[in-house]
Amino acid sequence: MKFWTTTLLCLCGALLCAKAFADEPMTKQQGEAILSELREIRQLLAKQAAPTAAARPAPRTLAVKATAAHVLGKPDAPVTLVAFTDFQCPYCARFESTTFPELKRKYIDTGKLRYILRDVPLDLHPLAINAAQSVRCAGDQHKFWEMKELVFKNQNKIDTDSLASYAHSLGLNDEQYRECMADNKYLADITADSKYAQSLGISGTPSFVVGAQKNGTVQGVLIVGAQPSGVFEDAIEKVLAKR
Repeated sequence: MKFWTTTLLCLCGALLCAKAFADEPMTKQQGEAILSELREIRQLLAKQAAPTAAARPAPRTLAVKATAAHVLGKPDAPVTLVAFTDFQCPYCARFESTTFPELKRKYIDTGKLRYILRDVPLDLHPLAINAAQSVRCAGDQHKFWEMKELVFKNQNKIDTDSLASYAHSLGLNDEQYRECMADNKYLADITADSKYAQSLGISGTPSFVVGAQKNGTVQGVLIVGAQPSGVFEDAIEKVLAKR
């Protein structure tokens, strides 16, 4: 339909030009008729655009668990951001390098936002599970967030030996770290995280839920993909405005 209305608009314009160069000058009545037709076409185009905007689906909302062993930010922060991530996912790394630092500076460091990470290692990323375990093993020695940052920063090199070198660079006890990894200490927890995400209908990474914490859950809007910081800020500000 849009094609035809645009075509009519062009035809009317062409008619107007043709009349201007014709042997007989355009009468006032002819000019008013063409202008009237142009106005009708513009109104039709405006009516076509309106249903498109109205048909946009409302943002999906979810209620997810707010409990976690490692939480970044104040426990009583008014807004919680739950991230479902994969350490071998390039889009997750993009979020970590471009959007997360801005959110941390503006909201986490100011006490407005608490951040929770949940593991969703996808089948197409064979190194993701081991990388997730390395971050949790580092968490045993209070270096969870630092290890998370190193793994994402060096995403192109997350084999077992490389992960161990990152842990060593953080000053971790090498023996304790290697024992944690060898025992697959957190494999069951990571698998549970992944199954939980699937139960929520989350199948891609990164995915996020931004909302307020209530009775052990975060009820909020779902954001999918490595969106720019403005998308997260809008969601966060909407929650803050209701507090």
